[in-house]
This record gives sequence, structure tokens and C-alpha cells, in this order.
Amino acid sequence: MKLWISKGGAETIQEQLSAQIVLGIVSGDLAPGERLPSTSVISRRFRIHANTVGAVYRDLAKRRWVEWKRGSGFFVRPRASEPKTFDPEQDLDGLIAAFLNVTRSRGYSPADIQLRMSRWLASTKPDRVVLIEPELELREILVAEIAAQVSTAVTGSSLEDCRQSPNLDGAFCVALYDHSEEVRSALPAKTSCLFLRSQSAPQSMAGKPKPGPDTLIVVASRWPDFLKWARILLVAVGIDATAIDLRDARQKGWKRGLTAGTFIITDSLLARDLPKGPNTHVFSLIADESITELRTSIAGRRETHNDTR
Repeated sequence: MKLWISKGGAETIQEQLSAQIVLGIVSGDLAPGERLPSTSVISRRFRIHANTVGAVYRDLAKRRWVEWKRGSGFFVRPRASEPKTFDPEQDLDGLIAAFLNVTRSRGYSPADIQLRMSRWLASTKPDRVVLIEPELELREILVAEIAAQVSTAVTGSSLEDCRQSPNLDGAFCVALYDHSEEVRSALPAKTSCLFLRSQSAPQSMAGKPKPGPDTLIVVASRWPDFLKWARILLVAVGIDATAIDLRDARQKGWKRGLTAGTFIITDSLLARDLPKGPNTHVFSLIADESITELRTSIAGRRETHNDTR
């Protein structure tokens, strides 16, 4: 049986491994009585802790998908009677097992089922992306940045909104990796969330022309930390700090004399209010690889995976 683990996916490693083993059992890829790979084999292959694999195996044993034999390991548990019809009281795995049992009894091969299901899943897209971020100014910037990269509607939510009115049906939740623990505690149980990496300094400067020594640089944003971050970045690449003019767009008159700047740096949101031209440069906050991962996840496809037998 082939297994793959995506460490950057919305589902946890445990969820991915458990789901694949259950599907292997109900599809027949894992036969009754077949021994599962040892925890050490799986942990070495995917570079994950053996305790993580052991927890998955114990949970599957508790749910009676596998059984443990002392001194031998975990084995696929023989299923005396497969469900013939759908039962509203069954959990998700039971429903999947019943579905596969019915379709295979009607002559459909595992390959037929897998192909058709992949098409259905690929066509089932979320109705919106929800960006979860505590800071209002940063949240608005990230929403604008993501909206420019995906065709799905994008909205923002605070942690408090998630706790008080967690209506996330049909939504694809995302947040910056920095807030992963806070966001997970605020989201309802079993709600998945894709955590995005921030753009590194080298990535931020990639493809951008370096301002000359006599260039006046204007940095404009409504988010104070963007101003601070941009100045640190510019000084780090050799720009004289006295040539940098920081503009807090929350203050009145922030546009005064803006055109005097021969080099303007701004964020994705404020860029909408500035004239487009060769002197205006938008610095993205989300890493390019996270944007790619987001697009792939929304489309229901995974481009990076590891296979093993």
C-alpha cells in the first residue's frame, strides 16, 4: 500500500495517516490479517516521531480497524460482516466503508472509484477563504494579498469572532504560522486551518531594483509593523536610514509630498490608493510557497507528497 504525508497540509499528520490506512482497508489494498508497517519504519521514512505513528495505530485499534498482537505488531482486523447499507449513526469511516462496499458489489473497480471520487473532490471548492488574524491592520493587508491571488472570495476574522460566532461551514481557514496555537484554540474542534509562512527578507527583495544612494524612499502603510519591518530591511541592504520617509496612512495628510519620493514601498492593501508606476513597489507579506500551497489546497489537489510501500 502506498502512503504519503504532507507536512504543510491543512490536516495533521495523524489525520492523514489514519485516513489512508482506513481507506486502504476498505478498498482492499490492505487485506484482512495483513501486518501494518512498524512504527519505526514509518517514522524513519517520513521523519516523524514514532510516538505519532503509535498513537494513530492505537486509535485505529480502539476503533476496531486493526488489532494488536503482542510481540508481532498491528494487523488489519478481519471484518466479519461489511455494512450493506448506509446507516445515519455510522461515523465517517463507516460511511466510506459502506459506500465502497456497495460500489464494488456493483462491479466498479477500485481504480474506477478512485478516479471518479478525485473528480468530485477536485470540483468541490470552498465558498470562501477566511483569514484569521488578531491585528486589524495586518488582517486587512493579508485579505487583500490573498484576494489578489485566488478566485475564491476572501474575508477576515479576529480570534474573538471565531470564539463567539464560529460559523465556518464551507470556509477554508488560513492564518499566519506565527499564530498557530492561538488560532487552533479559537477554532471549533476538528476545524482545519492552513498556516501560511511569512515572506523572508531575501524573498521580499527578490526582483526589486535596489534604490540608488541619493534616492528618497517613502514607505507607506496603515500597519505600523510594516513600516518598521520595511525600514529594517532597507537598512540591512545598505540604504541610508536618513533617506527613508515612513508614512503612517492612518494619519491625516499622509499623502502630502508623496510624489517627491522617487521610490515608494507599500503593502498590498494601500497599493490600491497609490498611483501605479515603475516607482511604486508592493512588498508581499506571505511567502510565495505558501500562496502556491493555498491555491493547491483550494483546488483540492496536493502537488508535494511522499510515497512508500
